[in-house]
Amino acid sequence: MESFVELGFLGLFLASFLGATVIPLSSEIVLSYLIVKGFDINLSIIIASIGNWLGGLSSYFLGSLGKWEFIEKYFRIKKEKIIRFKEKIDRWGSTYAFLCCLPIIGDPIAVSLGFFKINFMRVSLWMFIGKLAKYIVWAIITYYGISIF
Repeated sequence: MESFVELGFLGLFLASFLGATVIPLSSEIVLSYLIVKGFDINLSIIIASIGNWLGGLSSYFLGSLGKWEFIEKYFRIKKEKIIRFKEKIDRWGSTYAFLCCLPIIGDPIAVSLGFFKINFMRVSLWMFIGKLAKYIVWAIITYYGISIF
C-alpha cells in the first residue's frame, strides 16, 4: 500500500510539473483522483503546487534565455504574443506571475516574465501563491462536490 501512495504522489508531482510546461496535461484531474481515493488532501495540494510551480519556473527560465526559435518551436508561443504581455508586465510587475496558474495563458506569462527579466524571487513567490490558490480551490470543489453525492 505504501508504494501505491508513493506512486500516487509521484504521479501527481509529474503531472503538475508537466502541466505547467508545453505538455498539455491536466494535473487537476490527477489531484481529484487522489482526493477521491482518500489520499491526504493537504499533502496532495502541497505536492501539486510545488510540481506546478517548478514547471512554471522552468518556463520562466527558458524565457530568460531569450531564444525565440526555441520558444516558438517548443512552446508554440509567438514573439508577438510575448511582446503583447509587456504592457501588463510593466503595469503589474512580478505580481502578474500570480496568473501563471491559469490554463492557456499561464505558460506565455511565465515565459514573458523570464524574457523581460522580471525579478526572479518576486516572480517565484507570486507564481507559487497563484499555483497554491488554484489547487486549494480545486481540492475544495472536488472534496465538497464528492460529499454532496
